[in-house]
Amino acid sequence: MTASTRHFLTLMDFSQDELQQLLAKAIEMKKDFKAGKIYEPLKNMTLAMIFEKSSTRTRVSFEAGMNQLGGHAMFLSSRDTQLGRGEPIEDSARVISSMVDVVMIRTFGHDIVENFAAHSSVPVINALTDDFHPCQLLADMMTYVEHRGSIKGKTVTYVGDGNNMCHSWMNAAKQFGFHLNMACPKGYEPDSALSEKLSDHVTLFHDIHEAVKNVDLITTDVWASMGQEDEQKIREKAFKDFKVDDTVMALAAKDALFMHCLPAHREEEVSASVIDGKQSVVWDEAENRLHAQKALLVSLVVGLPQ
Repeated sequence: MTASTRHFLTLMDFSQDELQQLLAKAIEMKKDFKAGKIYEPLKNMTLAMIFEKSSTRTRVSFEAGMNQLGGHAMFLSSRDTQLGRGEPIEDSARVISSMVDVVMIRTFGHDIVENFAAHSSVPVINALTDDFHPCQLLADMMTYVEHRGSIKGKTVTYVGDGNNMCHSWMNAAKQFGFHLNMACPKGYEPDSALSEKLSDHVTLFHDIHEAVKNVDLITTDVWASMGQEDEQKIREKAFKDFKVDDTVMALAAKDALFMHCLPAHREEEVSASVIDGKQSVVWDEAENRLHAQKALLVSLVVGLPQ
């Protein structure tokens, strides 16, 4: 890795000002794209997409995004590469980064992307690990800005498991200047060290109704994430009082938005009436993965125009 190589493994890898510039660029790029303007700053460049966890939104958004930027995206699964046959991550990182311009990894342990980035000569993007999902938060923040303006000073409630989405919302609270209420069942709280580190920006609740009072945004995630399917029945019992329904939304501010990173399980973590209702912005949120990640790719590979 060269001293100038930048990575995006969590939201903390960019400054608050840089994140604001990134959102502004993403919104501009979305408008230009819909107006039919061609913008190809990554012409003849290649993105390697390493998937050890399957995905819909991540693959489509990065592959389409790289194509729209004039470049090429290469899909690599662990079944198709030596990564799945025990080649050291360090060796794979050195080889792959010598042939491409940027790498995106969707995997399990966060240490995998950290190790890969430490030995990569090109930027590495975390497209999801068990600990963090920063690309989703770029899309979420972009969506809030489009609908309501700045999120600074607002209050957000995350409902559900203290998982990678919760951790990324915690980081976002600090980086974007809002307060995060976390409504989690006992035994499913977020990482305690991260909670302590960000204690000025987050508050933990075990009661969903207390956590959502007068908030500006409610967001949730599935009860059992990828790899936790065998815990589904246990989690259904633990999370039964943490469903975002009309009663819960009614406790939030009148103009509160609802977000979900998708895929969603209607009538589990969220009612159909909420996710398909007027306060839901989940489809804009999903679409914005494309444009937020395009801005991220440009920023890491060639730099955003000033």
